Amino acid sequence: MSFSNLGLSPKVLSAVEAAGFETPTPIQDKAIPVAVAGRDVLGIAQTGTGKTASFVLPMLTRLERGRARARMPRSLILEPTRELAAQVAEHFEILGKSHRLTVALLIGGVSYDDQDRKLDRGADVVIATPGRLLDHFERGKLLLNGIEILVVDEADRMLDMGFIPDIERICKLLPFTRQTLFFSATMPTEIQRLADKFLHSPERIEVAPQATAAATIVQRLKKAPDDPAGKREALRGLMRQVDVKNAIIFCNRKKDVGIVYRSLQRHGFNVGALHGDLDQHERTATLDAFRNGTIAFLAASDVAARGLDIPDVSHIFNYDVPIHPEDYIHRIGRTGRAGREGFAAMLVTPKDFKALKAIEKLLRQEIPWIDGAAGEAAPREASESRPNGNGNGNGKHRRGGRSGRNKRPSGSGAPASHQPASHQPASQQSARKQSTSQPSHPPKQETPSATRSAAPAPQNGNGGKKEDERRNDVRHDQPKPQHHGERKGGHAGHGAPAERPKGRAPQLQPASAKQQGMGDHVPAFMMRPVRVPGQ
Repeated sequence: MSFSNLGLSPKVLSAVEAAGFETPTPIQDKAIPVAVAGRDVLGIAQTGTGKTASFVLPMLTRLERGRARARMPRSLILEPTRELAAQVAEHFEILGKSHRLTVALLIGGVSYDDQDRKLDRGADVVIATPGRLLDHFERGKLLLNGIEILVVDEADRMLDMGFIPDIERICKLLPFTRQTLFFSATMPTEIQRLADKFLHSPERIEVAPQATAAATIVQRLKKAPDDPAGKREALRGLMRQVDVKNAIIFCNRKKDVGIVYRSLQRHGFNVGALHGDLDQHERTATLDAFRNGTIAFLAASDVAARGLDIPDVSHIFNYDVPIHPEDYIHRIGRTGRAGREGFAAMLVTPKDFKALKAIEKLLRQEIPWIDGAAGEAAPREASESRPNGNGNGNGKHRRGGRSGRNKRPSGSGAPASHQPASHQPASQQSARKQSTSQPSHPPKQETPSATRSAAPAPQNGNGGKKEDERRNDVRHDQPKPQHHGERKGGHAGHGAPAERPKGRAPQLQPASAKQQGMGDHVPAFMMRPVRVPGQ
């Protein structure tokens, strides 16, 4: 394979040779000839396979003829993140230095003024994130009816970040006769629908099985405890255990990026942080420092997981098991690029085994453990310790609480008087009402939260239980008030007759408006008390 056989112009070939590219990657070898011919391309390839050059090189060849007009760019490249957009702009500077094309980079976090000036001069290529592109369009600074070539890069990442509605809106603003190059690492249903809608008879190019890791990456797992301090200690031990030149440490949440960053700093590691809350200047400076070796470790969220061209990352550490299995592929794809050997290790806590199994199912292989096999006890421990929706740390409490809705939990020591009221004789129900000073007429319905807060603690010998277990006992073992009379006629006459304590005057209650047949407006003289049957 050679770049000279792909239909590129002599000027582009000289730029490729000057950049040191010798042999095209499989995606470049298959996509460039189709793109140079002006056909639509649907490219599916994992990250790190050279997708950027597969659309930059044919675009340079096609843009050699013609010039852009003010505010009417000739080509548009959409990227999900600022870093990816800036990286593509760098490719144009390297490969298109002899073309004298005007490139406008439209991303957030920087001033509108410089971007407006480039658009006013006429941009041959616009590289943008969807939000900033639409901002310029709505301000009247950008016209999209001159676009000849559209590139949608990292389409599945666009889906993850919620950009699909913006992509659809942008595509509808472009000329129908444009050429569209569509690249994605995976092909979910929504992305396939988008491709079917906006591509015209595309050439589908798939150079590797979907969601597969490069064979040059050594993958390992390491056990970690659930508590945050212990988990950070396990990370530091892992980083000291292997010979690390430089590494990216991935966390699921931006908050954890900051925590890990500060922890590693305190323990003497030369580390930087990269996540979406940093302004563009900080993000760019951090990436440059990592690329040139000023910092050796980079704690990052998934904003750095895809497409960033950091060619020589020796190690990837997953501090968190990714929520989506596909994200694992993209994270570890930052190492082992261009045929180099890479190393990726992931910390796994007992509650992460379900997510781990999903990743191994996607990979169609088991990942070896650094510290020996996890054993059979770990998955069981994970199922019992995963937090539930009520904030309880133990799944056993949650299961016990559910069963308590139908029967008293075994071993709780609750006396017979704590059985649900519907299973007690009428005399016991009456005695229960007297002991708790319940009114003879049924109370109004309460919300579950109000019922829990107002319920008294049962005297059943459970004083030594934890607070959440006591709440479950109160919620599930307390007899339920009888609402049958309220639903059927507003009084308790439909249930068993209640015994009135000696010496207590009969309790009276007014007849309801519905019983009087007067609606909501009943004259005061008719609101006379009536005796409740059985009192």
